[in-house]
Amino acid sequence: MSYDTLCCLVDDFSKAFDPWYRKQLISDRKIKRNRNCHLHLSEILTILIAYHQSGMSCFKYFYIQAFRVHQQLFPGLVHYARFVKLIKRAFPALVCLLKSLEGEVTEYLFIDSTPMAVCHNLREKRHKTFKGLALKGKTSTGWFFGMKLHVIFNTKGEIVRLVVTPGNVNDRKPVPDMVKGITAKLIGDKGYLSKNLFHDLFQGGVTLITKIKKNMKNCLMPMQDKLMLMRRSFVETIFSSLKSLDTLIHHRHRCPINAFAHLFAGLIHYQLRTDKPSLHSITNLIS
Repeated sequence: MSYDTLCCLVDDFSKAFDPWYRKQLISDRKIKRNRNCHLHLSEILTILIAYHQSGMSCFKYFYIQAFRVHQQLFPGLVHYARFVKLIKRAFPALVCLLKSLEGEVTEYLFIDSTPMAVCHNLREKRHKTFKGLALKGKTSTGWFFGMKLHVIFNTKGEIVRLVVTPGNVNDRKPVPDMVKGITAKLIGDKGYLSKNLFHDLFQGGVTLITKIKKNMKNCLMPMQDKLMLMRRSFVETIFSSLKSLDTLIHHRHRCPINAFAHLFAGLIHYQLRTDKPSLHSITNLIS
């Protein structure tokens, strides 16, 4: 997506979001300052999303470059320290924008989770930034201290649903809430094997398809389901692309809200990409 297209999309969203959001706020009947910012909400959102589009791995360096090069486009651009404080204002808008960009439900959906470590395991006892949010968990690659990102993708590579949980939450626990209102075939890895989960999802119109363990009896399934199960690994390609540029939470954040703001901005950038990993052509071929 070009820079001009991104600016237009975010500006149109902000014009609709800002008046709606003000009506949703609950007043406590106290006089509060409502100081206007030099930067408009759409400008803050554009900078956060454009950072992930730039390919840079340091947000501060990207912002300084934007301050020097794009000062005509952002005449009200503030100092970096002030902008970091303004990110909190944009957090509700980022959540709603990501929600509005959710992909469509296709016949086959893919579910998986990926760890988001917030610090090294040796420093977990003295970590304070994500205290109460991050916990110790274990994946197939080992132990980590942080959170988990659970995502459901469609065959086009688009994000359909997502949930962030502490690191010690089992992959199967958030699945029933994530698939509410969905009727499709859900493909996952062996971590989602559960007889009770299968029956609960099946009653709601979702068929859970996973590989079986070595000591389990094999069962017949349609060839199309078998082929799609073999292509489940494309989800790992998506997670690799998200992690390559620190789109997911890294170890340098000092505020949880800002960390999640950068996470959602990175996911928004992914949703707007036109070169997402996709199985759409394979689905048409075997159908």
